[in-house]
Amino acid sequence: MAQQVPVDEDAVAGVVIPEEATHEVAADLAYRRLAIVNVAFVGGRLTGAGNWVLVDAGLRGSAGIICNAATTRFGDEGPPAAILLTHGHFDHVGALHSLAERWNVPIYAHSLELPYLSGQASYPPADPTVGGGIMAAMASLYPRGPIDVSRWLRPLPADGSVPALDGWRWLHTPGHSPGHVSFWRESDRTLLAGDAFVTTAQESAYAVMTQAPELHGPPMYYTPDWEAARESVRRLAALEPELVVTGHGPAMQGPAMRDALHRLADGFDEIAVPKHGHYVPPRVQVDAPRRAAQSSDLA
Repeated sequence: MAQQVPVDEDAVAGVVIPEEATHEVAADLAYRRLAIVNVAFVGGRLTGAGNWVLVDAGLRGSAGIICNAATTRFGDEGPPAAILLTHGHFDHVGALHSLAERWNVPIYAHSLELPYLSGQASYPPADPTVGGGIMAAMASLYPRGPIDVSRWLRPLPADGSVPALDGWRWLHTPGHSPGHVSFWRESDRTLLAGDAFVTTAQESAYAVMTQAPELHGPPMYYTPDWEAARESVRRLAALEPELVVTGHGPAMQGPAMRDALHRLADGFDEIAVPKHGHYVPPRVQVDAPRRAAQSSDLA
């Protein structure tokens, strides 16, 4: 079975803001691609220090790029109100310590992510056996943490509100990590999905480079709980988002995106879950030959 749901190119959202090297998808929302991962800037342009929020912190060594984009976008070298994390994997927190030291602002994450961000625990080993390309094959080399930003670290409020972002809610979307969250704005049905699902084949270096529009489950090599991941994708699909920005791949919008997201949710085990791997549920591994035979019969 295919491990992606193709989406028409017309569903790709955003316009490039050249001076920022960002993709603006709403008046108060833009994202910047940093090689293999995205970071998001939430807040109106030229609103100045303390009136915006950074979502995720990219790769190690990218702090300067993030700061320069933020200075251009918000018209001020000052800090954001806060840094929000969808989760704490290495490609989402690489510049976190540098940014925290520079800005001295609170960092918010789900309580279940705090051990990985406060020097207490490392994530489970990545799984290079899932297949899909060189990014997956190299997964055992990726850092697992922990990092320690406990000086600035705070748990997200238990009531679902998002600090410094009125009108947004955080949603617990575990699977890819225990405390993975997504951010949702009901007023315009905007979703910052993190890695609950993504819009590129993160396992493949070629796909990461070309960014063909398609929906995928979470990156396979770093997802230890596939049953929770399935339920998270189904929860997000039920929201009927109008616009999605994910941790990897281009932002997407509209009916074609929603149709693809429902197809991913409905066929999650066949589309998103690898046929084999250390964390793949036994039932899925047993069913893999049958699914492959059915796919061949339909070809």
